[in-house]
Amino acid sequence: MGVTRNVGHQIGRQLAPRLTDLAPGLSSSFVREALDRAIAGVGPLPPIRDTVAHHLRERDGRVEKAVKDVVDQHIRYAGVSGFATNLGGVMTLAVALPANLLGTALVQCRMVAGVAQLRGYDLDDPRTHNAVLVTVLGEETVDRLVAKGTIPAPPMALATAPVHDARIDAVVSAEVARDLVARVTGRRLATTVGRRVPGLGGVVGMTADGWATYKIGSYAERELLPRNLR
Repeated sequence: MGVTRNVGHQIGRQLAPRLTDLAPGLSSSFVREALDRAIAGVGPLPPIRDTVAHHLRERDGRVEKAVKDVVDQHIRYAGVSGFATNLGGVMTLAVALPANLLGTALVQCRMVAGVAQLRGYDLDDPRTHNAVLVTVLGEETVDRLVAKGTIPAPPMALATAPVHDARIDAVVSAEVARDLVARVTGRRLATTVGRRVPGLGGVVGMTADGWATYKIGSYAERELLPRNLR
């Protein structure tokens, strides 16, 4: 519970300064850095490999039970992050937006990476990195981007491609950055009025981030099917 209570605050405090000059777009390098830190661990969050190992021990090696635990844990993390970064009034918008972007990106990337590892994907493989980032876009967005030809394939096909195509790295990063900014800024504009009621903005943020993370976790569970790397 201690980690859950502090995760949103500590992530935002440690990494938000990197986004204080946030422009209409967000750099692709930020997306890759967020993914790297989500996997390697940051602040109160240990490396995702350690978290996965913990859940496997708790579930006596039952992979699918551990997958559910990882997803549920990160839904709670996202809710806490959304609550903590949506409490302020309108004047805090410029500061809270970067913190919420970071919390959302880190938590969701970490969750999908955990599902991927449990299902047998190599977290050191750049194909898996692209699959994780594309999964974070959500199923509807992925379907649209694949139909338009913006990205070549859905997450599992990217992760299991015969070879890594480095040309799609920048495209994937740019789409994730664009989606994160649109998602968070759009929700903030819609909930600004709620900030006039003490605590309401936090409840709205908690619900929205938790629900979004639930949907992405469910997509990861359906999309990243088990595979044997041996």
